[in-house]
Amino acid sequence: MIAKAPKKQFLHDAAEHVRDTGHRSFVRKALGGYYTNRDLQKARYRDWEHARDAASLAKWSAVNRLDELLPRFVAHFEANGGQVHWARNADEARTIVLDLLRQAKAKAVIKSKCMTSEEIHLNAAMEQDGYGVVESDLGEFIQQLRGEPPYHFVFPCMHVRRDEISDLFGKHLGTPPTDSPEELTMIARRHMRRLYVDADVGITGANFLVAETGQISITENEGNARLTAALPRVHIAIAGIEKVIEHLDDLAVLLPMLATAGAGQPMTCYNTLYAGPRKPGECDGPDEMHLVLLDNQRTAILADPEQRDSLHCIRCGACLNVCPIFKNVGGFTYGTTYQGPIGSVITPHLRGLADWNHLSGASSLCGACTDACPVRIDIHHHLLHNRRNAARTAPSRWEKLGHKLFVMVARRPWLFAAGGGLFRKTLGLLKPLRPPLLRDWLATRDLPPAPAKSFRSQWKSRTGFSLSHQTHSLSKK
Repeated sequence: MIAKAPKKQFLHDAAEHVRDTGHRSFVRKALGGYYTNRDLQKARYRDWEHARDAASLAKWSAVNRLDELLPRFVAHFEANGGQVHWARNADEARTIVLDLLRQAKAKAVIKSKCMTSEEIHLNAAMEQDGYGVVESDLGEFIQQLRGEPPYHFVFPCMHVRRDEISDLFGKHLGTPPTDSPEELTMIARRHMRRLYVDADVGITGANFLVAETGQISITENEGNARLTAALPRVHIAIAGIEKVIEHLDDLAVLLPMLATAGAGQPMTCYNTLYAGPRKPGECDGPDEMHLVLLDNQRTAILADPEQRDSLHCIRCGACLNVCPIFKNVGGFTYGTTYQGPIGSVITPHLRGLADWNHLSGASSLCGACTDACPVRIDIHHHLLHNRRNAARTAPSRWEKLGHKLFVMVARRPWLFAAGGGLFRKTLGLLKPLRPPLLRDWLATRDLPPAPAKSFRSQWKSRTGFSLSHQTHSLSKK
């Protein structure tokens, strides 16, 4: 029963969000500006598809040589004065961070946007251990005040209206109501300034880890990551092992692709390389810099040649923005750190195929995600692979029965034809009758009219031959 809980929750939440047409319209409208800006920036490339090839090659080369590039990165990073900590799973990563906070005698923690920390549920662990932690990214800060996880891993609060943010700030920060985005931003900025100075530890993620130089690359639009990394005494970065790239020059391709595909920008406002703690003679930077390198099933994905390129993901969120399923069910429905198509691909590997294989079915398989991916991950085929693997490892009783019935019918052309005829005659009755197995599905869908003739009869009228006769002839050859 426990194993079925995530699927049941998904189906429940999906049905709720699909019926909420106001929410769906708001999300679609929010994404409208993204589409316009993205297409504008893509048009400025001399050859967008060639750029995708270059970005894909950079990630392919790095992921396929991870055993070589990771040690090279670590050696350079430690030579720069940084300290590396290896975490096999989420539990180890949380323990490492909490130990570092104790060593630093930290009382206040400031944190910039870090989806890897969301993956390991770090905030809850820190709060349970008595540490006050504040998200400095505006969207993440809003979600923290709302008591919600990020709705989208690039646009965390894209589902929240301005009046809701104004009311939220009034409740928690005591500010007067305003409908101005600029003023709402300034309210958050004024609140944060003191927190950066008072924080003992700053926690960030990492977009890329450069093996050639041992530097951490962080891209952002608000400058909060720079303040989070530079002002506290201790800087802790958390990153998955797949974030490694080989050359510094690779950033010349990957950073613009990340900005264009993810936010419709030519470049994000701030792109910073961090090369360890403050050196003698430098006036800025932390006294200590730590990097937690997280595996958490990534090596298992790496070991699977069929699924390996899912590790190429640069977390731009482009696949979410074009996915018809995401736009209709929303980000919370997935119940995962990483939503949308790419989340549906990797979550079963990160959290277990048995409990999360239903996400592979949360796709129309239209291929829009694959077309949008700037590093050419074959996302919709990965979803098909997950469906196949789930059916092989733990098929349900209904799946087994359905396959047996199909085989029995398909081997008997007369039965197949009779069944098709019956279906055409009863198709129009399905919606008013709402049979139990199709009740939820039919609640939000209209069925097309049934065709007057079967494919077999149409084939015979056009060719003069029956389909069964031609099939029999081919089988004899």
